Amino acid sequence: MTSRRRFLAASGTVAAAGLSGCLAELGRLYTSNEPPVVSNRPDEVYVPTHTEGMRMVGSADAGDLRVGVFYSYPHRFWVMSDESDGFDTSKLSVGAGDDVHLMAAVWDAETGVVVPDTGLSLEIARDGDLVSEEVVYAMLSQRMGFHYGSNFGLDGDGSYEVTVDVGAPSLRLFGDLAGRFESPATATLDFEYSSRDRDDIPYTMLDDQQGDPGAVKPMEMDGLPLGCAPETLPGTALGEATTGSLRLVGTVLDADRFGDDPYLAVSPQTPYNRLLVPRLGLTATVASGGSGGATRFDGRLEPGLDADLGFHYGASVPGLAADDATADLTVDVPPQVARHEGYETAFLEFDPVRLG
Repeated sequence: MTSRRRFLAASGTVAAAGLSGCLAELGRLYTSNEPPVVSNRPDEVYVPTHTEGMRMVGSADAGDLRVGVFYSYPHRFWVMSDESDGFDTSKLSVGAGDDVHLMAAVWDAETGVVVPDTGLSLEIARDGDLVSEEVVYAMLSQRMGFHYGSNFGLDGDGSYEVTVDVGAPSLRLFGDLAGRFESPATATLDFEYSSRDRDDIPYTMLDDQQGDPGAVKPMEMDGLPLGCAPETLPGTALGEATTGSLRLVGTVLDADRFGDDPYLAVSPQTPYNRLLVPRLGLTATVASGGSGGATRFDGRLEPGLDADLGFHYGASVPGLAADDATADLTVDVPPQVARHEGYETAFLEFDPVRLG
């Protein structure tokens, strides 16, 4: 592990030594502050070229929600693009004026459950003057899971104020979460920034692993809950399947908070570390009585949030019993989230799968 400053100094030393054939690549590395993207990336989740730490700006209440703001080096990421022949990702590179990658996480202060579908904008001011303002991307990274973020330019070292505007989530809320988060809310945090502090953030190259199928471990930081699915979902298991690198885990719950009928819930997760993957379209055909049995549900599963179940897609299905049911699932809209390196080639194309 090293800091960015030491990493760049080492790069300069190698360049000065005249390493044959590498000068162009080292020039790109130095000016972009990032190693080249892995060549021949697999069409699945893979280990990125490097990992970065981050610094916490702070956290504050925004209505019933808690908001945390963090920053790291500015870096490339990929956004979703809707092509005529299907969905794909396109890279956004670091701009010449970018100083930090600013990130925000949103969670329920009482339960610690990450709330993944609010919409969020960031405003940065200095001495009362606006420096930057942007509706930031919903993002997915291997280190932080679901969050919001983008690259920002600043006005040199000094004191800033970051204002976070959080929208009301477009989710069905159950149990202790029902009736909450109904209005947009705002939080403002002080941000003391220096390029020296930024350049001392740990930075680790993964030369021997980059490009391999797999993922790095999520980071652990006090005050930052990660959007992870429970190791075992509540209810009666309906099975699991993986398609397009997306792990879909099903369960059937009989609990008053979900209504009078049994509730089918499907947890969308990354194939490693159980990070939740929101903002996709998921439909299900649910039948009972084995192959050729009666269809009990055929339609779209709606996004929901529950303190015990976490983020999921679900529907009430009259007469559903997990030991006598199948659910045919189709991901008809890929996750509409920007992706950090290692996720940009995954979660794009899906085959139908069956649970049960």
